[in-house]
Formats: sequence, structure tokens, C-alpha cells
Amino acid sequence: MSDSKRIAGLVGPAIVAMIGSEFPLVQPHLYDAQIPPVVYLSGVLLFIAGLAIIRAHNHWTRDWTVLITLSGWSGLILGLFRMFAASLYQRGAAETSETVFMGLEAVLFLCGVIITFKAYSRG
Repeated sequence: MSDSKRIAGLVGPAIVAMIGSEFPLVQPHLYDAQIPPVVYLSGVLLFIAGLAIIRAHNHWTRDWTVLITLSGWSGLILGLFRMFAASLYQRGAAETSETVFMGLEAVLFLCGVIITFKAYSRG
């Protein structure tokens, strides 16, 4: 469990900060002018982070620690998609409604909060 808490102490706050900073109500025009090289670069970073999480924590248990594993696999898959289909990702993000986007980000933010809480709580 100490490995899970150590990794969660990094992953949870990172998710909260990333999702919070790109939330449409905070920065409404952040993704208006995405260009494929920037999408590709973010994909590389997500892929590396996801791979690092999976290599250190690939536990499929029925408790909160599975959120860490799922965040790693999600980062790896999303990173690959952004790397190999940057233009397709860019068009899809532009065509997604703001309501859907905000809903997905709310779920991700909640997962980040749960991971952060579990990382820094006792027991």
C-alpha cells in the first residue's frame, strides 16, 4: 500500500492541477487554436507518464488503488492516440460539445480528488 500512496501523492495532485487549469470556466479559449505539433507533444508526455505509472503500479484490486492503474492506462492510450492521430484528436476535441467536455473533466477531477485524498489520509 505504501507504493500506492507514494504514486497517488504524485498522480492525484497532478490530475487535479491539470484538469482544474484546463477547465472551460477557468480558461475558456485554451483549446481554440490547437495545432497538431502541440497535440503530439502532449501525447508524448501523456504516454511517458502513463507508461511510468503502469510499470510502477499495475495492480488490479477492488479498492481505490485501481484508480492509479486506470490513470496510467488512460494516459498511455490517450498519449498514443494523440501521437498517432493528432489531427483527428484535434478535430474531435473541437467538435465535442462543451457540456460533454465539462462532464468528462468533472469525472476526471473527482478521480484526482479521491486519489489525492487517499494518498494523504491516514490508514
